[in-house]
Amino acid sequence: MAEVVKPYKELDSTKKEQVAQMFDKIAGKYDFLNHFLSLGIDIWWRKKAIAELKSIQPKYILDVATGTGDLAFQAIETLKPEKVVGVDISEGMLAFAEKKIVERNLQAIFSVKPGDSENLPFEENTFDAVIVSFGVRNFENLEQGLSNIQRVLKPGGKAVVLEFSKPTMFPFKQLYNFYFFNLLPFIGKVFSKDNSAYTYLPESVNAFPDGDKFTEILKRAGFVETKIKKLSLGISSIYTGIKPK
Repeated sequence: MAEVVKPYKELDSTKKEQVAQMFDKIAGKYDFLNHFLSLGIDIWWRKKAIAELKSIQPKYILDVATGTGDLAFQAIETLKPEKVVGVDISEGMLAFAEKKIVERNLQAIFSVKPGDSENLPFEENTFDAVIVSFGVRNFENLEQGLSNIQRVLKPGGKAVVLEFSKPTMFPFKQLYNFYFFNLLPFIGKVFSKDNSAYTYLPESVNAFPDGDKFTEILKRAGFVETKIKKLSLGISSIYTGIKPK
């Protein structure tokens, strides 16, 4: 049984409830901190993740754990789909996503609604592609969430997951861990005013079954042709899988 890491250890609420609460609290600073703490590399990571879908040119895309919508906006820019739907458990994050949709005049293409991976409010075989960026760590039940993502994909559809992973190369691993476990939580706390959010981040990454462990979970969830592409010396990874035809 994998360790369950929650943002607020002093509370008895579920991981899902705590993650929603955490993102509601930091929503206003989320985009700034993403770019600042990663030195802007997160933008390149999202471009690389969306590039995995160029070969299939999906027309209808679901963005799970959409947050403020950055991965969906990248998908719209790169792939020119007909429709993108984003779901998230945080109302606070969705409010910022909706604001950005209006600012970019994308209401006809991109819409968002409350929802989580384990209870996606869509019929099976609906989407050409499903995308997730930095969200699968936060699933209450990882395998159930991935199985539900597979359910709503059309046969032959593709899932693309962008998630943090753990560098292994010396001495980069040691330098990165010092930053990730010491400096990042301090900076995040100062800017977000949340004592737990940026402590939860490295803890949840450390507990996450990355690499081959994650592709095995994808396979158990019904995906085939699973692949891993490591980015930035292993700081993050792109995982892909196909729903069988």
